[in-house]
Amino acid sequence: MADNKQQQIQIEVPQEEMQGRYANLAVITHGPNDFFLDMILLAPNTPKARVQSRIIMTPENAKQLLAALHQNIQKYEQTFGEIRPRNAVPGTDGTIMDFPLPKGQA
Repeated sequence: MADNKQQQIQIEVPQEEMQGRYANLAVITHGPNDFFLDMILLAPNTPKARVQSRIIMTPENAKQLLAALHQNIQKYEQTFGEIRPRNAVPGTDGTIMDFPLPKGQA
């Protein structure tokens, strides 16, 4: 029988990572075994953007991340109100952003 007790994990954030990195765009690609999340800083009116961080995870972990983000966005909106994307294409549900993604990316 599986043990459903949750294990406590101590997470250490190195001093150099404490400030974090700002990203306002994510490009997600995948192969059969991995998902790649490139967190990017896209400055206005510039033709070039810089990857701030790349996260590589298994498909299972990507799905767990999706569920955790969904749960946290629900909690956020219950506390602070609905998140309404500023760059949403008019007439959509707000999930399509008004900036082009590189060709061949998901």
